[in-house]
Formats: sequence, structure tokens, C-alpha cells
Amino acid sequence: MHLALLKLAVLPDRTFRTVNPPMFPRSPHSCPDRIARHVLLLVMWTWCGASIADEAVKVPENIAAILQTHCSECHRDKNRKGGLQLDQLPGILAGGESGPVIDLKQLKESHLLQKIESGEMPPEDQPRLSTDDVTAIRNWILDEAFWSEASQASKETNSDHEVYPILLRRCIVCHGRHRQEGKLDLRTHASAMKGGQSGAVVVPGEPEKSLLIQKVRSGAMPPHDRLVEVSIKPIEPREIEVLAEWIKRGAADFVAPMPGPTDGPDTLVTATDREFWSFKNPVRPSIPDVRALDATPTEASNPIDAFLLQKLHERGLEYSPAADKATLIRRATYDLTGLPPDPNDVVAFLEDKSPQAWAKVIDRLLASPQYGEHQARRWLDLAGYADSEGKREQDLPRPHAWRYRDYVIRSLNADKPFDRFLQEQLAGDELVDYENAAEITPEMSDCLVATGFLRMVPDATWANITGYVPDRIEVIADEIDVLGSAVMGLSLKCARCHSHKFDPIPQRDYYRMLAVFRPALDEYDWLKPDVRAGLGPVSVDTMPGRLLPFVPTAERQAWEEHEAAVNQRVADAKARNASAEDIRAIESQRKPEPLIQALWDRGEPTPVYVYRRGDPLNAGEVVSPGAPSVLSSTNGDLDIQPPRPGAKSTGRRLAFARWLTRPDHPLTSRVQMNYMWQQHFGQGIVKTLANFGKTGTPPSHPELLDWLACEFVRNNWSLKSMHRLMMTSRAYQQASALEEDRLAKDPDNQLISRMPMTRLSAEELYDAMLIVSGRLDPTPFGPADPVQARPDGLITPSATANGWRRMIYVQQARKKQVTHQENFDFPQMNPNCVERRDSLVAPQALHLMNNGMVFQLADATADRILSEAGPEPAKQIERLTWLTQGRAPSAEEQQLGIETLRQLKDEWIAGSTTPGTQPPSEADAVRKALSTYCHAVFNSAGFLYVD
Repeated sequence: MHLALLKLAVLPDRTFRTVNPPMFPRSPHSCPDRIARHVLLLVMWTWCGASIADEAVKVPENIAAILQTHCSECHRDKNRKGGLQLDQLPGILAGGESGPVIDLKQLKESHLLQKIESGEMPPEDQPRLSTDDVTAIRNWILDEAFWSEASQASKETNSDHEVYPILLRRCIVCHGRHRQEGKLDLRTHASAMKGGQSGAVVVPGEPEKSLLIQKVRSGAMPPHDRLVEVSIKPIEPREIEVLAEWIKRGAADFVAPMPGPTDGPDTLVTATDREFWSFKNPVRPSIPDVRALDATPTEASNPIDAFLLQKLHERGLEYSPAADKATLIRRATYDLTGLPPDPNDVVAFLEDKSPQAWAKVIDRLLASPQYGEHQARRWLDLAGYADSEGKREQDLPRPHAWRYRDYVIRSLNADKPFDRFLQEQLAGDELVDYENAAEITPEMSDCLVATGFLRMVPDATWANITGYVPDRIEVIADEIDVLGSAVMGLSLKCARCHSHKFDPIPQRDYYRMLAVFRPALDEYDWLKPDVRAGLGPVSVDTMPGRLLPFVPTAERQAWEEHEAAVNQRVADAKARNASAEDIRAIESQRKPEPLIQALWDRGEPTPVYVYRRGDPLNAGEVVSPGAPSVLSSTNGDLDIQPPRPGAKSTGRRLAFARWLTRPDHPLTSRVQMNYMWQQHFGQGIVKTLANFGKTGTPPSHPELLDWLACEFVRNNWSLKSMHRLMMTSRAYQQASALEEDRLAKDPDNQLISRMPMTRLSAEELYDAMLIVSGRLDPTPFGPADPVQARPDGLITPSATANGWRRMIYVQQARKKQVTHQENFDFPQMNPNCVERRDSLVAPQALHLMNNGMVFQLADATADRILSEAGPEPAKQIERLTWLTQGRAPSAEEQQLGIETLRQLKDEWIAGSTTPGTQPPSEADAVRKALSTYCHAVFNSAGFLYVD
């Protein structure tokens, strides 16, 4: 006899209940022969297809017919929209991704009943329910006897896999990988059955005799006085009953098998879903033939112009006139290096009459070390870079985060292929065998540093009181949000709690992505941002917190030699009975150990469950690692292999990184080209930079975007080659002047009929004042320069012996942001920034007019002008204009400047003279007048804006 029949044969006698139409009472039907009754049940209700054989209770036939007619389109085994299956009773009892649809405690409050009675379900495009149908459904849902029997049957036949999430939440922190108190390990069924030093903790079939149940019911476990220490909360009564029921049923294996590869079509994502433009692989389009548009050879020489001109001519437009050469070089220098052009470079460009003059400027700027410093800032915005954890008043510092910043700068300066750049940041630890290497090379160390990309979001879990599982889940969710917005151009966070309302991203796919990162970002096996006394236990098999020691071997040896020398000096001092003060002076020469803030695969991930409504207390099905199905021809399945023979690493993130950087990926190259286009032309081809989904803005030039994406890959993912391509287009070389006809036909400049005027960013303004004043310390890399909180509330960067370094090297603390940054729209990284806002508010003008550092830089600029231009006012004005605006002053500007300097000098003399005091010297008054003039120029539109 079938095992299911044997199981049913020993169940207590039950009745099969049928909900009848209104006015007809229910009538019980019983069979004297128990086995015959179960055989009859097995063959009834054939609509359910793969009917579960060991069910003793079935959905009544008339209700099954209603559900088939009105609900099966969306909620059956083959298409479980919202994770809900209504063609079988177990599916109805299990509910969907939003939780139960039948509230067994308050049947009137059942979600399914509310949806049907409100008319919200079935959807408008499905057959509507009749009044009789609604009444029948209502009577069925309110039938307490039916649901009591159904829920009891479900308890006897349901999955045992809901047990493991409870053990993860409440027990495994002390009885798992890192700690096995009482020699008890609850990570596997075998180890749980083995028990600990007190013997067996589970007696199958007898929960009351099981030590596990005794301990949790008494409150001895988890111990209340140690809950905060390990950041877990008390076990709930409902969870205890689940454990007891599991033991009562025989304590079967509680670890759910991970789903294998998906065969056949996806039940949650359709072929139609994959037809949306951004979910299809980019195909290189033909370049439009612009000969019919009467374009000049110069305009038609760059493929970008061919695409743009085609659209412009459709609107009766053409390009704006070309900008003058001084404007072009200033525009390009700020775009690529974030700094004003050197006057000598401007003059050289003006004098170069060769056809290659402009291309040579672009190549020189791309080769500049300042290129990487400026471009890195854009990527650091996307990554959410910060030198502190944020989210708490203490704002715990990240003393090693600067290595990631330096890695980005070096990678961009080297024009590292973008696919490799991404792979290193997503799975650098799986690309190199750093644990077994005889020597750690700089390249090997960089792969570990790169994984700091996944450690950048705000994180308060260093404190036990803010390090509970929900807090950890928030951190992981932020990391996925950064990945989605920075790389994939998708808003993924909606799918954390329910299937995406607009894009075909089921909740299942969100948790499959979490499973990709689970071996390194595991809320049940958490590494804290910092580990100090009183902050909780240290993992016994890893470095404290999130730090690895694998810096380049040469760097570590240099540190060890330095520390050995300090140790020797301390020993010598003690031998000669030196004072405590002298010994402390020697000790102060120690340097911090060189460490890497990294993320790495620890090889033992816990299972990933779908959290219904995003609630970890409401775990659903187990999912396997995978990518969003709508972007994959394999339904999101990844080719996951260990990265190397013998590796303990799972290879999940490396498989995902390679999937994400495959040449024909629908989004990766498109998204990055759109970000670059926005950098150079003021707005993206897709305006919603981080949303390529159905609620995003459609591309203004879809063929151009696809051509750029394909060209990017064809050029070996070279960012520099794409900068060069965009900036050598005729479109980029247009003037920014506004004309009435263009404003009317292209009001938001979506067609690129002109170049936008832009204001300097917070960093560009700060760096420009430093370089113009001669106070820029060009020293690159290394730990961030500290900031000072002054008594007046201002926060300023600390100077070095040679001035101030570029803003990118200034400490970026989330709770102590530099005042200059705060005033000029520097973003709050919560968790990252995909597009900076551009405000025009009073504090900006007040800052430039009154800030003490701005006064210092104006004085330094005046000293530089006097040194380089001499005492003649005309030459001073000329030199200052070249330095600040990259051009010679007009005759009117020069005459006005000379007159202004004279008036300022006279006012300084008159205003500084008081009875009984000597007036300032002529030289002093000239310097003060020039400083005031320089300060005014720092406030001028010509300095603050780029045409």
C-alpha cells in the first residue's frame, strides 16, 4: 500500500465537509471503512492536478471550481503570483509572500476574504465573482470547524523546515560555528540529534522529555542575562510550540534542501516580462546616415553626432555654434580632473592650430593623475563611501576605509577594464588565493581592498544593543540597494517585502540575490564593524571584525621592522631606568597595524529563506543563489563553482560578478554609459539614472544608448576610451548660449541642442580655491586628513605642512561633515548618492563671503599674484583672470579691475586710519586691496560656473 495511504489510515476518523450554496446546510459524509474513505479522497477533486496524497481535508468542490475559474490564472502551481498558490489546500494555508491569507484566529479578518469582498480580487481583467460566489467563499472561510480540522491536518503533514529559522534566530549564535557552549552544535540535524555534554537534547516523539524544550520553556535558554551580549531576543511562545510540535512528529530533518536549477519556463517571470527594452540584451544598431541631413564632415565624423543630429533634424534643429577654445579647455579640464586649467596649457591649446589639437588636450587630461582623483569621487558617491559608520551619535570611525578610496583612484588612472573593476569589488577575495600565497602582491591586496565596496553603507551593528538580526538585515538591504542603483540601474528594495509592484522582480529573486552574498553577509553569522572589549564575542576563526591583515608583503614587513625598532628602544629605555614620560614618548612613535576593511566568503552560509513581508520572524521557502530571472535566459540560475581546487569559498559572488559583467548583459554597460553621459551632458539618456525599470524615464535616444553600451564592451570596457569618444563629439563642443528657438523646441535640452552651464561641485570649488591660491598640497593617497570641529560650530579640514590636500582626501565622517561640503550640496550617504542635487541657497554666498578659510585663501592668492605679476594692477588683473577663469580679461574687465583695486586701496588706507595711529603702508594697502579683489572673484559667476 502507498505510504501516504498507510499514514492516512492511522489518522483519527474525520468528516469531509462541503460548503454548499446559500440556504443549504452542510451535510457530513462518512465512510465506515477508513481506508476506503481515504482512497475516495485521493481520487476526488481532480482539478487540483498533483493533489497531495496525505491530505485528510480538501477544498470543497464548489469552492475549488470558483477558485479555478477566477484565481488559477495567477495563483496556481505553475504561476504563483505573490508566492500564493490557491489550487491546493496546503498552498492556501501557507499563504503568500505577504503572509497568511487565512487568519486561523480571526477568520473574519482573513486577507483572502477582504480582497474578495472588496472587489480588489480577482483583478479587473479577470472574470468577476457573482454574489453567490462571494457568499460561498465567505461561508467557507468562516467555517471554523473546517479550518480547525484543516490546520490540524496541516500540522501533522506540514514541512519541518520552519524549525531551522528558529534555531538560527535564537540558538546558533552560542551553539553553532563560532561557539559551541555545552559542546552542543545545532547547525545540522545530525549534530542536534547527537546532543552535547549533557547528553541528548531531543527525544523524538517526546517533547516533554527533550532537554531542548525543557530549557526554552523554563526560560533558561536562551539565558536572559546574556541576550544583549550576543544580540538576540527572547524566544517567543509560538516558536516554542513549533519546536515541540516538530519533536512530537518525530524530529525529522529540519534543513530544507536547496532548490536545484529551474527546468522549463519560470512560473513568476514571463517571456512578455523580458520584452521590456532594458531587460533585453543590447544590440549594436547601425549608425544613422547623416549625409541626407546636410551635416558637415566635421559634424558627421563621430558616431555620437550621427545619432543626435538625426533627432535634432526631426525637430527642425541643429547644433549650437562651437564654443571658443578657452571655454572648451576649461570645460574639459573640470570634467576630467575637477581642477581649473593651467594658464600655460590654455595658451598652448590656443596656439595649436593642428586638427589634432583638441584630441591632444583630451589625451593629456586622461593621462593626468588628477583624472583618477576626480573620477573616483563619482564612483565613491555611487558606492556610498564614508570614513565612519554613521547611524549612531558616536559615528564609529573606519580607520582603514581610505584604502578603498585609493584603490578606486589607482584603478581609474590605470583605466582598469570596468568588468574587472566590478568583479574585484564584488568578489575580489574569490579571484585570488590570498590565504595560501607565499607573498601578498599589491595586485592581490587590491582585490581584497576592492571588496570594501560591500562594506560602505551606514552600520551601527558594532554595538550589541543595535546589532540584532533586524539591524543586520537593514545593513544587507542597504548593500543590495547600492548594488542595484550603482551597477544594475534597478530599484530592488521593494522586492524585500513583496514582489515588485511594477518591475518583474519577484520577492523570490530578491532573496536569491541575498543567497549570493550570504557566505559573506550572513545575519546569523555576523562580523561586527569593530570589536572591542564589551562589544561582544570575537569570531574564533577570523580576524576581529571585518579586517584582514593581507596588505602587500613589503608594507607589512616595513611595519613589523618599525615596531621591532620601537620595541627595542622601549627595552633600552627601561634598562637605563628612563622616566615614564620618556617611555610614553617612544611608545607614541608606534604606527597602527596595516589592515584591510574587506568582505570575504567564509564558506559556511546558512540557508536563505524568503521573509514574508520582509519579517525574519515569518520565514517562507528556502531559495538557492541566483540572479533576477528577468535578466537571465537561465531563469536566474548561476554557474557556481569553487573559485579554485580546495578553496573553502563557495564561489557564489564570483559567479554573480561574471554574470553581471558578461558582454551582453542587459543593464551593466547601459547603466554605466548613462552615468557617463550625464556627467558630460548634464542629464542621462535615461533621466532616472538608477531606475531603468518600468517606472523610470524612457531613453531619449535608445539606439545611441545601445550603441554606446556595445562600443564600451568592444573597447574592452575602457572608461577612458568612452570619455574620449564623448568629448571629441561635435555635440560636446557646442556653446552653452541660450537661444529662443532652441528653448522652444528643446526646452529641457534632451536633444542636446546646446551644452549646459554647470556650477562647480563642492569639491571642485574647494580644490579650485586651493590651486589658485597656491596652497594645494598635491600629495596623493593615504589616511584621510582629519577635520576640526570649531567652537563656533564650523567644521574645517586640517592643513598639512604644505597647505591642504584635495577634498577627496579629507575625512568624510557621516556625523561631522565639513561645513563647506554641507553648504555646497555634498551628499549624505544614506546609503549612497546616484545624482547630486544642485541648490542655490543663502548659506553658499554667506560661506564664501565670511568663512575664515576663504579669507586665508584670498590672502594667499593675493601673495601669489604679487609674486608672479608684480606691482602693476593691469598685470595683476590679467594674471588673476587667467588663473581663475582660464582666459585673458576683456578690456572692459581689465579697466574695471584696475579702478576697483585703486578704490579698495584708498578705502583700506582711510578705513584703517584712526587718531594716534599710523596709516598702513602703501604696500600693505595694495596687498589688502588685492586680497579683497581676489575674495570677490571667488564669489563671481565666472569662477563658480563652467560654460
